[in-house]
Amino acid sequence: MTLDSAGGRPGIGEELLLHRRFGGADIPRLRVLVEGYAALTGLPDCRRGDFVVAMDAVAGNVVQHAGGHGVLVLARTPEELECRVSDRGPGFTEDVIPDLAPGLNGACHGRGLWLTRLITDRLTIAPGPVGSIVTFAMKLH
Repeated sequence: MTLDSAGGRPGIGEELLLHRRFGGADIPRLRVLVEGYAALTGLPDCRRGDFVVAMDAVAGNVVQHAGGHGVLVLARTPEELECRVSDRGPGFTEDVIPDLAPGLNGACHGRGLWLTRLITDRLTIAPGPVGSIVTFAMKLH
């Protein structure tokens, strides 16, 4: 089950952990908050750093490519820790994520999303009311 697309309300069986608007100056604090919640939810130590790297990459894309501000929603389901980042940018699809490591195929964009897809268990990109919604998750067990 995933968070609804209309404001970050949790679905049945989900626990909303964090709902925060952010800009570039907020990302260091988000790293600390997300790492703390990842620890509290039981995400294994070996995956916790990857989850924070994924959050940093996705939030950084919002700041760099989508108007500089976004909303991060973190939730725990019985099986996963899920992070959803929405923006008010021009929108995009999963087609921007290169199949090969960026740089190997001539692409010089998509590194953060490519890495996020590689290190998480689930990555989706959907259109939002305005902009895009990037959701990624890691299994807790």
